[in-house]
Order: sequence, then C-alpha cells, then structure tokens
Amino acid sequence: MIPGETRSLDQFSTPFGKDVEIIEVLAENDVQLLRVRIKEGSRFTLLDLDPVTALHWGNLMASWASGYTDEGDHNE
Repeated sequence: MIPGETRSLDQFSTPFGKDVEIIEVLAENDVQLLRVRIKEGSRFTLLDLDPVTALHWGNLMASWASGYTDEGDHNE
C-alpha cells in the first residue's frame, strides 16, 4: 500500500456481502491515486490505481453496466 494523505470518496455494499470504499490518495511528489478497498468478512483487498488505469477501468465498467440497466435509471 502506497502511503499518503487520504480522503474517502464513497462507501457502499455489494449484493454478495462485500463492502467497498473508494479513497483518494495523495502520495509523495503530488502523485494522485485512487484506492479501492474491498472488505469481505475479516479479509481486505487494496488496489491502488493511477488516473489512466482508473479511467480505463471505470469506462469499461460503465460500458458493461449500461448494457444491463436502463440508461435513465441513476441510483445514486
């Protein structure tokens, strides 16, 4: 895990019992990362993403999800 100043952006639960937290990380030399923290029971998975990777992953997930949901339905 890369150390740095953190700010929680969102937290939510998934349908299969996992809790997700999205965290902004400001690391050394003004490096900005997006940390995805997934909790399942007592187990944690952390994934630090640079902006290019986060954008790629986010676009792919949004594209996939739009095929299965009503585009006008924005559950926020």
